[in-house]
Amino acid sequence: MEPIRVVVSGALGRMGREVVGTILREPDLVLAGALEEPGRAASRRGAYRPDGENGVPLAGEPEDLLEEVEAGVLVDFSRAAAARRTIPAALNRGMGVIIGTTGLSSRELDEIDARCLSNGVGAIEAANFSLGTLLMMHLAGAAAPYFDQAEIIESHLDTKPDAPSATSLAIAARMLESRGGKPFSPPVTSSPILPGTRGGESGGIPIHSLRSAGAVYSRHQILFGGPGQSLSLKDETVSPSAYMPGVMRAIRTVGKVRGLARNWTPWVFDPA
Repeated sequence: MEPIRVVVSGALGRMGREVVGTILREPDLVLAGALEEPGRAASRRGAYRPDGENGVPLAGEPEDLLEEVEAGVLVDFSRAAAARRTIPAALNRGMGVIIGTTGLSSRELDEIDARCLSNGVGAIEAANFSLGTLLMMHLAGAAAPYFDQAEIIESHLDTKPDAPSATSLAIAARMLESRGGKPFSPPVTSSPILPGTRGGESGGIPIHSLRSAGAVYSRHQILFGGPGQSLSLKDETVSPSAYMPGVMRAIRTVGKVRGLARNWTPWVFDPA
């Protein structure tokens, strides 16, 4: 069986480097090329040697690179502004796309879905590729119809600029979807002493975002409450390597997808 040839967008970033290193260790995958912001790509003079020896083409313009290399899958962990150019260019060339970049709007994802279908290819999008986190989201969706109160607490390093995390919002969306859109009913705090103490809210779910230099890499906890009982689900990751099994599985299964698989759950396409 021919190996899957992969292009990584955002290859010089934290997640991109992790994806590249993992691909180099997988016998059925080949790193075919790399994309990065034009200024950073130019500093490497057109080549990227992640293993110190064998170089692959590196470019700042997706059209230039995709015209030069032969590849079947694009993995995008860049910025939203770059992804808006790179993803359509890859889909137009018949490549499957893995979207780890956040910040794309629902309308933009609709456009990606339509472009996938017009080109007869697939794309996979997820706010988080950790298999543990994806399983926690699945379990939260199963539990949500049975409780009327729920809260989400998420914790990240103090270098994370956004709050709440995209993962927290995806968890809340999954919970509300499983309830048919019916919002939760959080208790009313009639006498708040500090504004914002109860956190932000999505569909009646308070979301609390913690940012600390001493935090783990990523932690998400869901607390469900009902009469006389509570249910807690928690997942945490300690390094970007936690996301790699999910990304590799997505690379291997995107060929089975037609259109855009949003908020991807891996066992839908590959239960093994």
